[in-house]
Amino acid sequence: MTAVRESGQPGRGAPAAGGEAGAPPLRDCPWPRARRAARSAGGRPSPVRTVELAAALGHTLAGPLAALTDLPAFDTSAMDGWAVAGPGPWREAGRVLAGQSAAPLADGTAVEIATGALLPPGATGVLRREHGRVERGLLRGAALVPGQDVRPRGQECRRGEELLPAGTVVTPAVLGLAAAAGHDRLAVHHRPTVELLVLGDELLDSGLPGPGLVRDALGPLLPPWLAAAGAELIARRHVRDDFGLLRDAVRRSPADLVVTTGGTAAGPVDFLHAALADAGARLLVDGVAVRPGHPMLLAELPGGRHLVGLPGNPLAAVAGALTLALPLLDALSGRPVPGHRIERAAVALPGHPVDTRLLPVVGTEGGVVPLAFDGPAMLRGLALAEALAVVVPGGVPEGGRVELLDVP
Repeated sequence: MTAVRESGQPGRGAPAAGGEAGAPPLRDCPWPRARRAARSAGGRPSPVRTVELAAALGHTLAGPLAALTDLPAFDTSAMDGWAVAGPGPWREAGRVLAGQSAAPLADGTAVEIATGALLPPGATGVLRREHGRVERGLLRGAALVPGQDVRPRGQECRRGEELLPAGTVVTPAVLGLAAAAGHDRLAVHHRPTVELLVLGDELLDSGLPGPGLVRDALGPLLPPWLAAAGAELIARRHVRDDFGLLRDAVRRSPADLVVTTGGTAAGPVDFLHAALADAGARLLVDGVAVRPGHPMLLAELPGGRHLVGLPGNPLAAVAGALTLALPLLDALSGRPVPGHRIERAAVALPGHPVDTRLLPVVGTEGGVVPLAFDGPAMLRGLALAEALAVVVPGGVPEGGRVELLDVP
């Protein structure tokens, strides 16, 4: 790689970003502590705004979702058939479709009714179409239990009842529930904006790799993961191995969070530390005791923005995203701390002597088993994985309990 250096570039011995502006960064800190530090760096969630339902998808509820009406709002038929009053046989007296009002039913009468239609006053139940027959104007069928095949008013919820807590991610199902409960707009947290800077002269966006060149795997991989964590990706840019270009990209980014790939170590063109120092950033985490992914970092940029520096190797970058970027985005998005998912190890899971190891695994009847192709530069194991196992230093014995991180 050819590095184009700009005059005035800080040398390799430049002081760490932050200096006396705050506490010293956590260097090579334990993996659990790094995750907590990333979430704490998020501080308060992003501002709240009220948006139309369709615009709320992917955001996080800023407050509990309460029902504005009973669900259902009235007694409804759960089946196509007949609404009947009293014991049979019943004399037919008309038909009620969904959206229509219904006259009261006298004892011994019935009306044809559609699923979801308003149950007429006086009806004692619904006779399913397949269970009844009409002969000479009389409906005959088996005796009904009172309330049979009726969805009573308020069966799902009552007006004012809390349906979902604050911090719930707005999925398509949440949109449907909100609409059913009477909502036209929702109060949600603003999605934090993210700019992804992919660093390196050796990266190709298309075509086959050549001598000294490789395809960029992280440009396609990371944006969906960041979006799943609540982020709004405003840009994805390729930045050459040039100190000035990187410094300016970091300085001028309007994003709440800048995510970089590569340049976090101490190689001849690893300029990220120097660029952060020159941009007035403060390092919060500088290296994490995890494999793969050790040379990752978290920094606070001027104006309260943040930067997560991921290693350039694909699986190492994934480890960095799970360790620093996703917990920070959870905090900014107003999402609660995820619960721990613990599973049994079907076989011994090899660990690093002193660092946490993140290992691609799949589940079996006996527990989780590791996958091959788990090197820092490999993605084949991750593509097959159901989760990443958090293997404590020294490893997990067969039958031991291990925490799993879901693969976004």
